[in-house]
Amino acid sequence: MKKEYDFSKMKEIKNPYAGKKKAVGINLSPEVIDYFKNLAEKTRIPYQKLIDLYLLDCVKRRKKLSLNWAA
Repeated sequence: MKKEYDFSKMKEIKNPYAGKKKAVGINLSPEVIDYFKNLAEKTRIPYQKLIDLYLLDCVKRRKKLSLNWAA
């Protein structure tokens, strides 16, 4: 291992993943968080990634939400 390295000749490489995701603030029910955190422990996938994957699947399948309000 060298004591010093010359980085002046390095070429800049842009991050290919920059801009692919967008950070947002979202309010979720404690039950939703608990559900995905439990699933995260079983799958070893971070719970935020699981939520993103689930929502992405809804988008790809063009799922529609069906609400029935009790009168």
